[in-house]
Amino acid sequence: MDFPIFHLDIFGNRGLIATIAVLHVLVNHSLAVGMMPLVACMEWYGHKRQDPRWDRLAYNILFVAFLITTTVGAMTGIGIWLSVSLVNPYSIGSLIRVFFWAWFTEWLVFVTEVCLILAYTLTWKKWSEGRAKERHIRLGFTLGFFSWVTMALIVAILGFMMDPGNWMTEHTLWSGITNPIYLPQLAFRTPLAAAMAGIVAMFLAQFFTKGDAAFRNEALRAIALWTLFFAPFVLIAGFWYYSVVPDVMKENFGVAIATLQFTDWQQKFLEIALITVVVILVAVQVVIARPNLLPRFALLAPLVAVIWMIGHFERVREFVRKPYVIGRYMYANGFRVDDYPLLQRDGILAHATYSNPLTDAERAGLPQGLDDAAREAKLARLQMGKDVFMITCSRCHTGHGVNSITEHLQRMFGDQPWTPELTTGYIEGMHQVRTFMPPFPGNRKELDLLGEYLEHLQNNLAPIPGAQTAGIIVQAAPALRAAKIDQSETIAR
Repeated sequence: MDFPIFHLDIFGNRGLIATIAVLHVLVNHSLAVGMMPLVACMEWYGHKRQDPRWDRLAYNILFVAFLITTTVGAMTGIGIWLSVSLVNPYSIGSLIRVFFWAWFTEWLVFVTEVCLILAYTLTWKKWSEGRAKERHIRLGFTLGFFSWVTMALIVAILGFMMDPGNWMTEHTLWSGITNPIYLPQLAFRTPLAAAMAGIVAMFLAQFFTKGDAAFRNEALRAIALWTLFFAPFVLIAGFWYYSVVPDVMKENFGVAIATLQFTDWQQKFLEIALITVVVILVAVQVVIARPNLLPRFALLAPLVAVIWMIGHFERVREFVRKPYVIGRYMYANGFRVDDYPLLQRDGILAHATYSNPLTDAERAGLPQGLDDAAREAKLARLQMGKDVFMITCSRCHTGHGVNSITEHLQRMFGDQPWTPELTTGYIEGMHQVRTFMPPFPGNRKELDLLGEYLEHLQNNLAPIPGAQTAGIIVQAAPALRAAKIDQSETIAR
């Protein structure tokens, strides 16, 4: 609670992180981790056969990957840091404390990777003969290795966020890296990236082999064989990965796959996912057996299918660890599990450095017939209720936008008045009904304040601004804050 709260009330903080992160994974896996070794193999094959058509195809595909990875890939990589630091600085702070040297190493590897892809792309035509060509091919495989190492280091952190393993007692960097999820997830993502690169390369190859049907068929068949080679490893490692996911997280799959409203739709979704995998495999088999039968845009289907599948995989991976942002250590609201006894005793407002002021639009919709004193007392309690909402709920929920708290209340309670007695009773035990929700971290007084604020949101549809637009107020000393809460309760009675 030592940072001002960034909040997007329409798109949502989760939506911001998810959009950037999923886009980065799609670019990184398909065009960097998987594509660089594939391009190097194509270059090596062309050099071995002394066939310049393979060399031109490899260069054209590399150039597309180079443009996208050094722009969209690099920007979304930095964007993940920026968005997570804005939305949940406590989680990123905790991860940095554990993985400082791993992240430092990853940064050095990433800089090396950027230098290598620049060198690999820009020297392609200059290093095209004899020994220079052999050095260039080795440069390509080196680039592929460093692209993989970047992912291998980050996957350790992703696994740690799902299950810290022995780190909970040992508190060492090595115990954090060797978490139970690490190797299975790395084993899954490695062939997955290679298979994704094959699907993307097949789609691009059609446009870079115009006018040479024989070579087009040869290239498509070779790339399809690359893709098919890695497919069994994706499935085997996928089962291994699934087997090490904690059982309590597996219970969240129904909600993680889509949304709470689609929990009962889980079976239908799995059927669609299975059909999608079959479409991808059938398309690859057709490319191997009869590449001449495929229209140019037929391979758009497996490309879209793999994007859809990976997008949902990333959503599920992010969601299933709820109610934690770091498994068993920190809840999604940014509070450490060990801090709960203190916060439930003192209240969260007693430890909050900043307040999020009500705007004029948010002040509308007060009950009719209040005199000036009652109105000011009501506004004071709404202000504290908003602070409770922002501190405890806004990491995941908006007021009226995506994944809004009002949408969930409307679904549960309909149009009846959302009285504090109605909502607080649910919130107090929500973590027992919805296992992906963290327990409420504050005390009873703050739960009542939150209930009043939610009642106000039923009658006020104004967006809830974050600190980036509405500014902040530095809070008074803890004792004065507690006295302010008590005073507002006395006036309210």
